[in-house]
Amino acid sequence: MWDVEADTPFLFWMMEQFIPVGVMILANWDMTEAEKSLVGALDAQNIVAVSCGEAHTLALNDKGQVFSWGLAVDGQIGISTVEEYVRVPRNIKSLSEVHIIEVACGYHHSLALSRESNIYAWGQNRHGQLGLGYERKRESSPRHIKSLSGIPFSQIAAGGAHSFALTLSGAVFGWGRNKFGQLGLNDEVDRHVPALLKSLRSQKIVHICCGEDHTAALTKEGGVFTFGAGGYGQLGHNSTNHEINPRKVFELMGSIVTQIACGRQHTLAFVPSSGRIYSFGLGGNGQLGTGSTCNRKSPFTVKGNWMSHSDNCQCAHNSEAYFCVKKIFSGGDQSFAHYFHVQNGLPPDDFRKCNCSRQIWTVNNELVQRWMQFSSGRLPLEIINEIDTVFSSAACLNGSFLSTSNNDHFRTSTKFSGIDMNAARLLFHKLINPAQPLIAQQVAASLEKNLIPNLTSSPPDIECLRLYLTLPECPLMTDGNNFLSLAIPFGTAIINLEKAPLKVLKNWWSLLEHPLFMKIVQLFKDIVLHLLKLTKIGIPVSERRIFNTFLNTALKVLEILHGVNESGQIIPYDKFYIQEVQDFIDIRNDYINWIQQQAFGMDVNHGLAEGPDVPVTICTYPFVFDAQAKTTLLQTDAVLQMQMAMDQAHRQNFSSLFLPVVESVDPCLILIVRRDNIVGDAMEVLRKTKNIDYKKPLKVIFVGEEAVDAGGVRKEFFLLIMRELLDPKYGMFRYYEDSRLIWFSDQTFEDSDLFHLIGVVCGLAIYNFTIVDLHFPLALYKKLLKKKPTLDDLKELMPDVGRSMQQLLDYSEDDIEETFCLNFTITVENFGATEVKELIPNGAETPVNENNKQNFVNAYVDYIFNHSVASLFNAFSAGFHKVCGGKVLELFQPNELQAMVIGNTNYDWKELENNTEYKGEYWADHHTIKMFWEVFHELPLEKKKQFLLFLTGSDRIPILGMKSLKLVIQPTGGGNSFLPVAHTCFNLLDLPKYTDKETLKSKLIQAIDHYEGFSLV
Repeated sequence: MWDVEADTPFLFWMMEQFIPVGVMILANWDMTEAEKSLVGALDAQNIVAVSCGEAHTLALNDKGQVFSWGLAVDGQIGISTVEEYVRVPRNIKSLSEVHIIEVACGYHHSLALSRESNIYAWGQNRHGQLGLGYERKRESSPRHIKSLSGIPFSQIAAGGAHSFALTLSGAVFGWGRNKFGQLGLNDEVDRHVPALLKSLRSQKIVHICCGEDHTAALTKEGGVFTFGAGGYGQLGHNSTNHEINPRKVFELMGSIVTQIACGRQHTLAFVPSSGRIYSFGLGGNGQLGTGSTCNRKSPFTVKGNWMSHSDNCQCAHNSEAYFCVKKIFSGGDQSFAHYFHVQNGLPPDDFRKCNCSRQIWTVNNELVQRWMQFSSGRLPLEIINEIDTVFSSAACLNGSFLSTSNNDHFRTSTKFSGIDMNAARLLFHKLINPAQPLIAQQVAASLEKNLIPNLTSSPPDIECLRLYLTLPECPLMTDGNNFLSLAIPFGTAIINLEKAPLKVLKNWWSLLEHPLFMKIVQLFKDIVLHLLKLTKIGIPVSERRIFNTFLNTALKVLEILHGVNESGQIIPYDKFYIQEVQDFIDIRNDYINWIQQQAFGMDVNHGLAEGPDVPVTICTYPFVFDAQAKTTLLQTDAVLQMQMAMDQAHRQNFSSLFLPVVESVDPCLILIVRRDNIVGDAMEVLRKTKNIDYKKPLKVIFVGEEAVDAGGVRKEFFLLIMRELLDPKYGMFRYYEDSRLIWFSDQTFEDSDLFHLIGVVCGLAIYNFTIVDLHFPLALYKKLLKKKPTLDDLKELMPDVGRSMQQLLDYSEDDIEETFCLNFTITVENFGATEVKELIPNGAETPVNENNKQNFVNAYVDYIFNHSVASLFNAFSAGFHKVCGGKVLELFQPNELQAMVIGNTNYDWKELENNTEYKGEYWADHHTIKMFWEVFHELPLEKKKQFLLFLTGSDRIPILGMKSLKLVIQPTGGGNSFLPVAHTCFNLLDLPKYTDKETLKSKLIQAIDHYEGFSLV
């Protein structure tokens, strides 16, 4: 290809004009006919591309070497010389180690694109056309434009004093002179570093070319955009105005253009369907080919007997008179067309299609297949170099695995990566094969030594972030032997990303399918587990700091992934659990260290404290703890708080022995209540209780009953008081029949003290490890943890209303106002009468439409869960946090907190049987015990739950499941006439030795149906 971008001092023509070019005749414009001859210095070279500036030329051979000659005063030939002109082509030695695939010349500067997608620039830099900043006005040796590192490029182009680079996915970067808006950046300010043309990002640009001060871009669909200087009509907009923003050439919009070319001040476009070339711009030297020297402000057909390639078969006679265009060129004030006669015609070139021989390296099936053919022995040096080049280059990996279905990768944005993750997985698994260990070793070495250490925290473009999605698909990353050398440094690169690129990566992660997202999560969970296992072996003091850094890196990546999952619920939150954590660390000590670090303002996990002796606190990352671990943490916190409260009480009691003014206190929080006035008595005691006393162990005494509270009496207290407080007679809560859930009633007359009491009771239940029967939706626990309720919570509480809201959001027709007839109001019942409440100011006059329907749903949810019950919930929350507030609560998910309060219903009755212990003469295969379990398993679910209530004081099971629920069965005398007796304090069942199954069933049901109350047996 000849890339003539500006005024050219050379003529180009072909030895055989009907055969694809292999040898070029280059003649100096100023030579006489006798002097014109082949450029002898290039006789031995297979030249594949040439580009010319105002007075210099670059030639590229098939080995990726660049030759240059011409004017050298601005360094544009890339060779350090004292000569003003270099008349014989010379190899640019500084590029000899680099495989160049494309060259481009401006008036006085040059560009080169390498196989690994590095762009080099040299020559004049007066307007910033080298993209190297303001430092130098000229550069005589090729310099890498590092600000573009990591971007996968497909093309470079140069104008008079401006430059462009085009990525594989159609992003356009421009820099240099911008006096006429030729950079398309909506201004006329020169750029000394590359700038992204955001306006073209979504246009699927596949080719770009430049004139002296204007630019043209070709889209995948065959459209043409132009911008910059338009004084001669070279933009084709039927005007001579300059354009500082890309603008589509309207008169070409009915045709599919496949080739474009720019001369100094004119533009060409080729339409293959008609075989015609269109030209516009300056025509003074006949460069438009229209038969006149007039300028053209809009596309005009170049004169000639053109025929499209598709029509050539139909032309049987006089074929010599017609021509099929192969390729168009333009430079300076000249235009060229490489053509075929009809009988020899080949299809015309299509700039919209990739020329694989002149593309950067990318991991694709053909390349992998070529590498894999060397099945044994040492790999050839050429293959080793190729693997090293590809896997050392971020750009090569970022240009790999693109989603080509419907050209999806051209839609790359902050919301879409453009990656075919399935292709990445398949190719990586094909390449990293146990049968090819040498390839895997070379890939690992290149990633470790070259790629990962050079990843930047501030990538120049979103296309640079693709490898963060694809690398975890490489089996090398998930190999435990590579955690320290590959996976952890890769995690370091992730957490070092600045805010903007990290936000993009999070967006992309949020859109991954469940298995792909889970794979990244599992990788870093495995790393954490691997590092924790090393602690069992022992970490030398000299290595503790780096070990802590590694562990925090893996946990921080998991923290970022967890945050992404919180927003979109890609995988269940329990998939972040690392169950084995408790096997390797002492959770209680970890929690105490965490509390101490926070108390002293230390944050070792976020870089504010360093040192080998500062421990890593896993509590900073609570999402890795499962329910059992979090229960341990809660128990640890409760024991600490209780111990502190008891210690203070003991100190006060000791002081009271010597100082009469000091009152003695009980080390426990004692509630003495009557069954028939349980709410009033509890309120009376708790109202007088100091905050510190809430942290003491709770002891409950029922007036007139002899039971000692070893846990069972406390459990029944919570059951009875919650049943009483939730009684409809108080009107404190509204019951929703469809969901069988309750929520705060905004029509209650009760004082907020009662809501405060319920909060205190819930907090006491958690702190005393007792589950309570509380039928609130998950929204309550979200609010307690300062998380916002959503439409999903409305669906849980009010299924019909929630479904209606979802239908509104899903409705896509234009008649939403007529169909739903809604405005920003809500209708509520108020003691038999209906009342309309506005959700926003002037809500009654604000109809719900397509644009604001999401706002309406948000406002509705906010009213139900927040606005209408704010004072009531605040009282409840204050009571709850008075007992249960503090750092430990931050460790819980809403679902986990809910399970802590009310237990769960994940019943496993077989596990209950297996965990049961027996005393006396009873054992698992005793006749009475076997009868008991046969009867029990035949009971319906409700009766089984009643049995749990009868024996344990609650019909729900603890958060840790049935495995944490231990029942004990012991024999008792009395025979068939006696009922089973439950010692709820100890989960102990006295079971008489019944003679037959029917009697046992009858007595058991009779016992659980009439259960309530504690007494000593």
